[in-house]
Amino acid sequence: MTDEVLLLGDKRLRAACERVGLARDARTRSEIARLKTALDEFRAERGFGRGIAAPQIGIARRFVAINLGEGTRCLVDPRIAWRSEDSFTMWDDCMSFPDLLVRLERSESISVAYSDEEGRELAMERLGRAESELLQHELDHLDGILAIDRALGRDGVVYRGAFAADPAYFRSLVDYVIGQ
Repeated sequence: MTDEVLLLGDKRLRAACERVGLARDARTRSEIARLKTALDEFRAERGFGRGIAAPQIGIARRFVAINLGEGTRCLVDPRIAWRSEDSFTMWDDCMSFPDLLVRLERSESISVAYSDEEGRELAMERLGRAESELLQHELDHLDGILAIDRALGRDGVVYRGAFAADPAYFRSLVDYVIGQ
């Protein structure tokens, strides 16, 4: 049985997560496998989803699974090591509230330091918008921060159906739309 993605309102989404350290023990390997499966199955079912954080399936530990088109992999104890001064606005979505879009601001580029599943220290340097916004979103989850907490203005949260009914209007309100 696969893990269900927790939905907005579940208090476990608000927990600050604990560091993992070495990811080679049986418990951590099992949790990483569960998270990767949850991402793969969500993508297959919904047709979207590039990343998921451990707390979204009830695991209060600092790791995320991402799939940027080259298979699903895990970043253990990721942290933002650098952030650009420039930023952009966008409509963000989340597996924990799949019917909503949130207008927010993100850093244009970030660098992320992390360990892989084998414990190797790695970095992703000066990422482009798509990867930067994704990782900022997922790393926020590790601190109990949700995209809705970053909503811009009173019209910063909309239903996906409303966006689909007038995409030109909603796109005019931001600098970037996922998938552009």
